Amino acid sequence: MEIVKVPNKKNEYKRIKALYQEAFPPEERAPFHMMKSRAKREKADCWNLIEDGKWIGFAYVISYENLAYLFYFAIDEKLRGKGYGSTAIKAIANRYQDKKFFLALENWREKADNSGQRIKRHDFYKKNGMKDLPYKLREAGVVYVLMGNGDKIEPEEYRLLIDNWLGFPLKLIRDMEILKE
Repeated sequence: MEIVKVPNKKNEYKRIKALYQEAFPPEERAPFHMMKSRAKREKADCWNLIEDGKWIGFAYVISYENLAYLFYFAIDEKLRGKGYGSTAIKAIANRYQDKKFFLALENWREKADNSGQRIKRHDFYKKNGMKDLPYKLREAGVVYVLMGNGDKIEPEEYRLLIDNWLGFPLKLIRDMEILKE
């Protein structure tokens, strides 16, 4: 699995945006132009995921100091269920092995219209080495559970990571924080 930085080219971001919009519901999406500009300014890493020369998906990671937050990760819909996701998540985690690596996902314990999908997603990450963390995360009114490589993440560390990513003046109106369970 190759993890290749996305070059700042319109056609590269076009396929990522299409997958982003297909894979994530509107209430869970950050403004795409903001993600793109933060990657361009090196406030985040946007990666193409390549297997045998074929584009299989993307990962978007916000990292700062000792944290790496897998903000978005998606495999092309036609390629899901073929092992690419497992290969990719392990490669991404390995790239950030020197950091506290974590991600947020819908609470798989809550009853929801997509409960089965939530449980499968949780099981996928657990199977691939992620552990449940004793925190929840609120981002723009949506509450998620956290999984990571097991290292404790302090709310203040997360706040610094997000403030760095958002920049001024957006950090002053941020609606993102770690909640202890």
